[in-house]
Amino acid sequence: MSVWTEKQIRTLNTVAWIISTLVLLVVLLMRRIKIDTDVDFSFLPPFHSSVNALCGAVLVLALIFIKKGNVSMHKRLMTTAMLLSTVFLISYVVYHITTPEQRYCKFDFSRIVYFVLLISHVVFSALAFPFILFTYIRGLTGQYDRHRKMAKWVFPIWLYICFSGPLCYLMLRPCLDR
Repeated sequence: MSVWTEKQIRTLNTVAWIISTLVLLVVLLMRRIKIDTDVDFSFLPPFHSSVNALCGAVLVLALIFIKKGNVSMHKRLMTTAMLLSTVFLISYVVYHITTPEQRYCKFDFSRIVYFVLLISHVVFSALAFPFILFTYIRGLTGQYDRHRKMAKWVFPIWLYICFSGPLCYLMLRPCLDR
């Protein structure tokens, strides 16, 4: 039995839709928004890449704990993953609105691999974001059957996002030194 009322759950869902819409708009517009600053944010790509990879590791741990039946630790880890994703998103947006775009500098087969990874990462991120929120809300509010059904396909996509982003960064890293 959930301690959440239907009205509270509807409110959480509405908030999730609003946040999803706002995040999508910010990410779509961040290439057009440029803030001039004297602060050098070149430290952010390795930071948000590391945060993204750490989030992936936390997701794997959360899966292990729920498979072992440790719901309490699973909840804590999933909340940690949500917080890490929030830190990542803020870092990512700050970097991209303050720093010129970096282009991939290699013109070999790795260029194809890079763009396949990058495009799939961006598309999955945009599409999965609201579903990650809704899956989290289902678990938080005790809608465990709905949570499990969503998590079965949302989890692997989120995990792919968490590890494909750092892979893109590692591939782009040699271009940052030029």
